[in-house]
Amino acid sequence: MKRRVSFILYLLLMTMLLTACGQEKGFQDGYYTAQAAEFNHGWKEYITIMVKGGSIVSVEYNAENPSGFIKSWDNAYMQNMFHSNGTYPNQYTRYYAGQLLEGKREGEIDALTGATSSYNSFQKLSQAVLEQSRKGDSGIVIVDTTH
Repeated sequence: MKRRVSFILYLLLMTMLLTACGQEKGFQDGYYTAQAAEFNHGWKEYITIMVKGGSIVSVEYNAENPSGFIKSWDNAYMQNMFHSNGTYPNQYTRYYAGQLLEGKREGEIDALTGATSSYNSFQKLSQAVLEQSRKGDSGIVIVDTTH
């Protein structure tokens, strides 16, 4: 009988530990978006995350122009930026989003050379969207990314 109780307590403890390891500081399930307050060089950056089971399962980081066209889809912009900076939006947006998805947070994500301005915006937007997910507030949060 003691063995059975010990085994049940062991299973209960392991379940609690595994559940705690899969979740990060109270992220609530849902979709959350943070968006830059202003257009910068014709683009307004944003981050949208999906939280499921208390973990981030999807991250989209990009920018759009006033007509809603996505920066990563702009081939002419990509060519110009790649030749002058050595990177381009489709590369650095995926890199930064991937780092956030992997669980890296402020101070842990390295800036890519040639995309430092977007890195600074990404840091501010990601902080805001993570705070929204902790609150469970699915409204779009507007962030001043210029300072």
